[in-house]
Amino acid sequence: MNAPQQLEMFAAPLRAEPPAPVFTVPANREERLLKADVLARALAGQLKAQVRLSITDNRSTMVSFRRRAGLLSMRLHHMFLDAPENVVTALAEYAGHNNVSSGKVIDRYVQSQRAVIRQRARVARPGLSRGRCFDLQELFDTVNAAYFDGQVAAVISWGKRPSKRRRKSIRLGVYDHATREIRIHPALDRPEVPRFFVEYIVFHEMLHQRFPGTRGARGHVHHPQAFRERERAYPHYAAALKWEKQHLKSLLAR
Repeated sequence: MNAPQQLEMFAAPLRAEPPAPVFTVPANREERLLKADVLARALAGQLKAQVRLSITDNRSTMVSFRRRAGLLSMRLHHMFLDAPENVVTALAEYAGHNNVSSGKVIDRYVQSQRAVIRQRARVARPGLSRGRCFDLQELFDTVNAAYFDGQVAAVISWGKRPSKRRRKSIRLGVYDHATREIRIHPALDRPEVPRFFVEYIVFHEMLHQRFPGTRGARGHVHHPQAFRERERAYPHYAAALKWEKQHLKSLLAR
C-alpha cells in the first residue's frame, strides 16, 4: 500500500480565524499549507499548547493524536482543512481532554463528508484479485453468498508486497470504510496456505462492513461485541486461529 501523502505544520498557541465550513480538495500544495497553518494555529490557540499537525489522505484513520511533554501531535485527513468552527473546537476538546461528546461531533462530520472524500476507483480489476494460488474475487463471492446473502458490496484485491525488513507483526487483511475496499496480504497467496484460512481472513474483513467500529468511553472499538459474536460463529474460526498461531513465524518472514 502506498504511504499516504501528508503535510506537516507546527504551531504555538495563537489566536486564529476558524477555517471555512465548506470542504474542497485544495488545488495545490501552497493552498494546503496555508489552510494547514490556519488549522494548526486554531487548535494551538484553543488548547493553549504547541501543536504539530500532519495532514494526510489516509481514508481509514481520519483522526489520530499523541501527547508528549507539552506537545500535541495530530494527524488529520485533509477534509478537516475546511472544517467549520464547531468541528475544530471538537477536535481540540477530543485531543486535549478525551471528550466523548466531541468525538461524536467529529464522527458526524466525517460521515457528512463521505460523498466528497477523494476515493480510489471502486471498479474491480481482475489482475488485482487473481493471485498465483487464490482468486480473491472468487473467494469473496463464495463467502458473500454463503454468509452474507450477497449483501456485502466491496472491491477486493491483493495488497502490495512489503519490504524485506524484519517485522514483529503482520496485518493479513484490511477494510477501508471510505472506499469499501478489502486488501489481503500477499503472504497468503502461497500453496502451503490452506484455502479455509484465506476464506476466514476475507470473511473477517467483510464483517467490518456489516459491523462498523463504535466509539466507547475509552475510545474507538474496532471490533464491537456483535462483530466478535458473528466471527466466532464462522465454521472455520477455531481452525483458522490454530493455523495462524502455528504458522505466524513463517508469515512474518514473507
